[in-house]
Parts: sequence; structure tokens; C-alpha cells
Amino acid sequence: MLFNSYAFIFGFLPVTLVVFYLLGRNIGIRAGIGWLVICSLFFYGWWNPAYLGLIVGSMMFNFIVGTSLARRVGRPGNRTLLLLGVGVNLGLIAYFKYANFFVGNLNTVAGTDYNLGVIILPLAISFFTFQQITFLIDSYVGKVKEYNLLNYCLFVTFFPQLIAGPIVHHSEMMPQFARRSLANPRAINLAVGLSIFALGLFKKVVLADGIAPYADSVFADAENGQALDAIAAWGGALSYTFQLYFDFSGYSDMAIGLARMFSIRLPLNFNSPYKATNIIDFWRRWHMTLSRFLRDYVYIPLGGNRKGNARRHVNMLATMLIGGLWHGAGWTFVVWGGLHGLYLVINHFWQVLRRSAGFGGDGGWLGRSTGQAITFLAVVVGWVFFRALTFDGALVMLEGMAGLNGVALPAAIAHRAGALASSLQAAGVEFSTGGGGDFLKTWGWIAVLIAITFLLPNTQEIMRRYKPVLGYVSLAVRRLEWRPTPVWACGIAALLAVGVLSLPEVSVFLYFQF
Repeated sequence: MLFNSYAFIFGFLPVTLVVFYLLGRNIGIRAGIGWLVICSLFFYGWWNPAYLGLIVGSMMFNFIVGTSLARRVGRPGNRTLLLLGVGVNLGLIAYFKYANFFVGNLNTVAGTDYNLGVIILPLAISFFTFQQITFLIDSYVGKVKEYNLLNYCLFVTFFPQLIAGPIVHHSEMMPQFARRSLANPRAINLAVGLSIFALGLFKKVVLADGIAPYADSVFADAENGQALDAIAAWGGALSYTFQLYFDFSGYSDMAIGLARMFSIRLPLNFNSPYKATNIIDFWRRWHMTLSRFLRDYVYIPLGGNRKGNARRHVNMLATMLIGGLWHGAGWTFVVWGGLHGLYLVINHFWQVLRRSAGFGGDGGWLGRSTGQAITFLAVVVGWVFFRALTFDGALVMLEGMAGLNGVALPAAIAHRAGALASSLQAAGVEFSTGGGGDFLKTWGWIAVLIAITFLLPNTQEIMRRYKPVLGYVSLAVRRLEWRPTPVWACGIAALLAVGVLSLPEVSVFLYFQF
């Protein structure tokens, strides 16, 4: 079931919400939580009921192992039990997500012909498995203090964050589930949650889905080997850059808003990453809970920065390669991860050079703007590998972006450019017939989304007075701040109406495939 569907908005959500509060107030919070678990499993099973057994079995296995680890902290054999638990979880992902990828590569290298058949990737397996790995490790080190099975089931299956995150820690959610006041509906939580949900829905179905066709058509041409000029290639790359941004930002907002309707705060997972002034800052803003997981459970166990700079950079590259492979079973994802690992290494070297040269601070407005522009361009290049289906398609895109196939503009522009058209032609710009409509739509969308991304506050800044997420405080003071007023109510209602009216063109969230 999709957040951006009639079935969810007009059926599943209101029924789940109303019955949760009715049960919680009239019977008890345990009944309300039990209802949420049932609804979350129904939500998951809507996609494919056959995999309900998988997620339930995974939960039972990890709960038994995790509680055993928590009760045996420091005892002999606990490390072996942890390795067993983590190994089973990774084995589950390895089979469903990577088995055919590795067999295909083995066949290519060894000339064999092994065939595992079609393996359907269970929805959200990466997210609910990683979340349970954090539970096992936290249990092993003694951080887990609560062993309630019902609460644990909700921790794993809570539908607002089940499909694409955020990846939450046991310690972040359990105290919230244990609150007696959880079953008492508060008007402000419902208003804040619905407003955040409406903002996210608008981002997804209007902005992300609106620009998606212009990205899809260019990348399809690249996969077919069609040479792209610089304008077309950059148009496609930037279109995907903003499609992914508003798709993931929209999902993150909708997840936070839905949880808030149930008086639950989720951790922040998306914080204006394109405003980052360097690539380190970017990864502190993009998929923040995945970055936290990779830092705490991959980078630091590998040695982090404790074993010298050379080892630090190797650990960083290895972590990002794993992060790339987590996103998809394909070499393009591995290259994307490796590219970001290289970016991070370069960024660290640059910071060392700046400090050794005596340059402190951020360089003022010019330094921040330059850093932001360079970071954004580096991210756009990386997204080409992330989006392309093959290396050949990615290379066609990059060749076009590098200007190796020239620059072409619609002939209609030449008619309106006057004397400037001659200068452009002298500079090597070609004017081709047709395509004027797509050119205007593509770059019109890009211009609008650039303005929204870089000039407007993000959702957390708009909602800052009501602390929309767990453990995050926005220090920015904005004029555009949400308040429970008639003006804001009308504005949010308008966004929600536009979003709902756009629902006939339903599309899945891009992060669902991971």
C-alpha cells in the first residue's frame, strides 16, 4: 500500500487512527499498540501477503536472540550468539537481494551457467533487517532495557517508517511506546502531523512526479545509445536530481507526519542536503539514519579514524562502497558509493590543507556559496550512476554533460534571440528543429525546483515551533513558520487538495526499490 493512494488516505489511515485511539482510551494502551501491529502487518501484506511470514519470522528470531543477548551481557558465548544473529540477518538480505547479482557475476567470470531462477525482493527487507541488526548489537552491549514482545513488534513494523525508513533505534522508540498518554489524542499532534503529511504528499505527487518524465526520457535515450548534447544531458541529470530529492523528502515528511498523528516522533532523515557546503555535510543531511547506521556499525567497527589517516580513508571508502551496494545489487551502485567515498577522502584532505595553511572558518558568503555549488555538481554527477541502468547508459550521459556531443538549442530560440543567435552559433551552439516544448517544460521545472530547494525553508524549519522530529531542534528563525491559524489551515488544505487530485497518477517512491 502506498501513502500516495486513495486506499491509504481515505481508508487505511482514518480507520487505523480512529480505532487506535478508541481502543487505547477505552481498553488500554496495550490494545492500541496491538491494533497498530495488526494494521502495520496488513499494510505490509497489502503488497504481497506471501512475505508476511518472512517479516514475522524475522521479528521472532531477532527478538529471541536480542533478549538472550541483553540478559547475558558480558558472559562467555555472547559474541558467538551475536555473530550468529547478525549472520542470519545478512544472509537473508544476501539471498533475496544479492544472490542473482553474485551468481551472474560468477557466471561472467568463470563461464558457468548457474541459475537461481527469479527471486522477488521482499519490500523493505533492507530497512527492517538493518533496524533489527541495530537491536542485536545494542542488546549485546547492554543498551536494551525493555523486552516487551508487543512493543518490539511495533518497533519493527510501525507502518509510517516500515517501508523506507528512517532506520530507528530501539532506545528511541520504546520510551514513546511505553507512555500512558500515547492513547490520548491531542488536537495539536493531529494538526501538526496532517500538515507535515500534506507537505510531503505535495512534494511527491506534484513536484517529484511532475518532473519525473523529463528525467526518464533522457535516461532512456542514453540507455539506447543515443548521443546527447550538453543541454539535453544536463536537463535529464538535473531532472532526476530533483525528482529523487523531492521523492525522498516527500516520503520522509509523510512518514514523520503519520507518526506524529499517533503522538510518535521519528528521527530526522532528510535535512536540505543540497544546501550542504561540502560532501561531509551532505552525508549529514541525506538519509541521515542510514549514514548513522553506516558510521556506527560499519565505519567505527572497521577502525574509524583511530588507526591513522591512511586507514581512516580506507575505512571511509569501504563504508561508502557497502553503502552503495546496500542501495542496489548492481555495479553502478557500487561505483556511486565508491565515487562518494572518493569525494569524502578529497574533502578531508582539503580540510587538512586549509587548516595547515591557516585558513579557518567557512570562507564567508563566497566560500559557502562556492562550496555549495561544487558539492551540488559533484552530487549530480554521482546521481548519473545511481539512476543509470548500465555503465554504457551512464557514460553516454556523462559524455553529453561534458559537452563532447556539442550544445544544441531549439530553433525557436534562435528566432527570438536576434543577434545573440549568431554569437551562439559562432561559439558552436547548434539550433535544431523541434523539441521546443520539452525544452521549456524541462528547464521550467528545473528553475522552479531550484528556487524551492535553495530559497525556501524545509519542513522542519517551517514546523520548528512544534518540534516535528525526535532530538532535532531547528535554530533557524523563519517568517514562514507554521501555526494553528485559519490562514495556515487554508494553505495546508489547498496543498492537500492538490495532492489528492494528483493521485490518479500513482507512482511508487524511488526508495522502495532499495
